[in-house]
Amino acid sequence: MVLCTWLYNRAMLFNLQSVRRSAEVAEKHYNLNNALFSHMLGPSMTYSCAYWKQAAQLDEAQTYKMELVCRKLRLEKGLKVLDIGCGWGTLAAYMAEKYQTTVSAVTVSREQHEFALRTFGHLPVLWILDDYRNIAGEYDRIVSVGMFEHVGAKNYSLFMRTVQRVLRPDGLFLLHTIGANKQKTGLDPWISKYIFPNGMLPSMTSLGKAASFFIMEDWENFGPDYDKTLTAWHERFERGLEQKLFHCSERQRRMFRYYLLSCAGAFRARDLQLWQIVFSPQGVPGGYTRPVLPA
Repeated sequence: MVLCTWLYNRAMLFNLQSVRRSAEVAEKHYNLNNALFSHMLGPSMTYSCAYWKQAAQLDEAQTYKMELVCRKLRLEKGLKVLDIGCGWGTLAAYMAEKYQTTVSAVTVSREQHEFALRTFGHLPVLWILDDYRNIAGEYDRIVSVGMFEHVGAKNYSLFMRTVQRVLRPDGLFLLHTIGANKQKTGLDPWISKYIFPNGMLPSMTSLGKAASFFIMEDWENFGPDYDKTLTAWHERFERGLEQKLFHCSERQRRMFRYYLLSCAGAFRARDLQLWQIVFSPQGVPGGYTRPVLPA
């Protein structure tokens, strides 16, 4: 109880997701061990909810997710795309290679940035190691997948204004984020301490208020798919550890096991949601239609 009160007061008094603090989660988690993540996440190296509606296994479900994102953004050859919080770069590479777009991809993680440069350096992607608040330029499409959870309520409006500043008036912005049923001041205290420091999940109210100057074209919730995704990550993590494919202390193993399975349980219980939201600055002429993936 004392820890929860302290975390609440800390979140209320300070901006825990300031520019100075923004790299803390990268240092604590995303820079941890690329070998661990490569075996846990699989070939896609995609650390966000997969789309399982037409998929039987994780890699296929992640590909469906990326394709769904591209179709929701109505990508076309030659468009300039910004990926905010690009992770290890798989989505940015997919957009550049399959849709022949020019992509700028931003991350605060040194390990992710170096991995993307080594793996996808041959593609027309500008890999940027920086905070999203420093983004410049003008883009036809903007996407952010699994990064908004690290923005923090004190910065929601700034994040949305940053997107508005660099998005063309006729552009589209897709936000893929975990959502909470009610606005919370932070994550679960254990997750915040050991896995994702300074994280915070948005509610529908706080997100809608921050993005009130956009037109919300589409809002899809496929939260139950995160249960399947987290369970698949856990299975791969345990299998990789048993086969000694990466090094992990017993303490780290227990931490990852608890983190993955407790989060899977939260999505299964519908305590947490997964939202994909499409925004436009001025409205899509004639209205926006959600795309359907081929069977």
